[in-house]
Amino acid sequence: MPPAKKSAGAQAELFNASSTKEIRDILWKTADRLRGSLDAAQYKEFVLGLIFLKYVSDAFEERRTELAKELAEEGIAEERLEEFLEDRDEYAGHNVFWVPEEARWSWISAHAKSRGPGELLNNAMKKIMEENVALANVLPLIYNSSSVDQKVLTGLIDLVSDARFSGRGDRPAQDVLGETYEYFLGNFARAEGKKGGEFYTPSSVVRLLVEILEPYEGRVYDPCCGSGGMFVQAGKFIEAHAGTKADISVFGQELNERTWRLAKMNLAIHGVDGNLAGRWGDTFADDKHPDLKADFVLANPPFNVKSWERNESDPRWKYGVPPKNNANYAWLQHIVSKLGERGTAGVVLANGSMSSQQSGEGEIRQALVEADLVACMVALPSQLFRTTQIPACLWFLVKDKTPQGGKRLTDRRGEILFIDARGMGQMVDRTERTLTEADITKIASAYHAWRGTASAREAGLMYADEPGFCFSANLETVRSHGYVLTPGRYVGAIETEEEDAQAVAEKIATLTDELLALFDKSDELAKTVREQMGRING
Repeated sequence: MPPAKKSAGAQAELFNASSTKEIRDILWKTADRLRGSLDAAQYKEFVLGLIFLKYVSDAFEERRTELAKELAEEGIAEERLEEFLEDRDEYAGHNVFWVPEEARWSWISAHAKSRGPGELLNNAMKKIMEENVALANVLPLIYNSSSVDQKVLTGLIDLVSDARFSGRGDRPAQDVLGETYEYFLGNFARAEGKKGGEFYTPSSVVRLLVEILEPYEGRVYDPCCGSGGMFVQAGKFIEAHAGTKADISVFGQELNERTWRLAKMNLAIHGVDGNLAGRWGDTFADDKHPDLKADFVLANPPFNVKSWERNESDPRWKYGVPPKNNANYAWLQHIVSKLGERGTAGVVLANGSMSSQQSGEGEIRQALVEADLVACMVALPSQLFRTTQIPACLWFLVKDKTPQGGKRLTDRRGEILFIDARGMGQMVDRTERTLTEADITKIASAYHAWRGTASAREAGLMYADEPGFCFSANLETVRSHGYVLTPGRYVGAIETEEEDAQAVAEKIATLTDELLALFDKSDELAKTVREQMGRING
């Protein structure tokens, strides 16, 4: 069936769609049918690039219409109207990208069938990058490749053409498109399975991190920023508390080129001005922000990385050299090295990081605890991460547990808060769980009451240990547990079958990775032996 007919029903639905949810659902279902020969990773960049182009065009036209109305009210003569409409400062001042005529969606849609959609889209992306420094080397130029069915692409353009991201009541294009972009990122992460976890952190986990850290203002850093979700949520948090996104300075780094591009687009769509460096790069081998001292660090590093750029003399390993077959404690120490004098960090890691004794990890954990850098540990429920079966936890690190003068915080030197949230969350389908609003509030409130933050004082919250949920332990208690930081040991929870199952699942995953690594090593040794035997026999 030809693409145009294939998407006709969806086009009619989009025309009548009244909500953002309807728009994104229809777009996803129809775009998914148009996938064709592209693999998941290519398709993600392909579709999100189209949506981004549609957004910048809609936002530009929205501002252009507003400007024309403003000029008319000011009595500007019609013959001078075009001159003022082409004033780029009138767009930049409203955080709107300049879109040249041949890159505007109306122009592309009108000429797609007669001039070839792939060439038009590539040209539009190039022009937008040339005219907007913030988007240099960011947008995909993949629409005219031999693997792209141009008829299918025409159908997709027709479909996106009917999705108006502007003109929806009092909601600006940025908000509507931002939600659509996030929705697509989540769906792509699910579609890609384990690899999807490299660019996407479940939104409820991101919200929990942000609600605990409360990044009202200052420098925010993510050393493995994926598609930029941590920064987007930090911006939303600030706006929800009567601030502006300009109150934070964003710094990030991402290893994967395609994901780096997605992050740059994501920040642009949400109006977050971020420094993600001029290009992608390995945080361990090529730190793009070597002198940065951050007020807040938000991070979801890849779990249990077996192969990473390890330099034993690296000054970041102040608390011990991380093992070469697991980067968990490399990430933790890198993050500690980035904290300012009163900096705080929230980090997602595999549960094994709380108790591992292998290859010196126990000694590094002990050193971190004795340096009083660990403020809080949160055990998360299973199945929050569709992209991995390894159970996860949250580490909250701080450089200063004192009352901090005017902040009037509770003095928590020599103490660690343990929260066991494994029983929280609700299933959204057969395989995926999410933290509810009530769950996030309860966990964050426990932390703020313990720390005595301003938000806790305003809400009248007072901290108290809650058996089975939270417990404030002194360092002597932690020492008595051999520096194992698993919350279940401290809050009084009974070891459950679920915990046993999680431990077994994690152990199986770890052993599987180790076995595969041994297979690879065996293959290399066998190849070497064959080569040596060949020389002898020759």
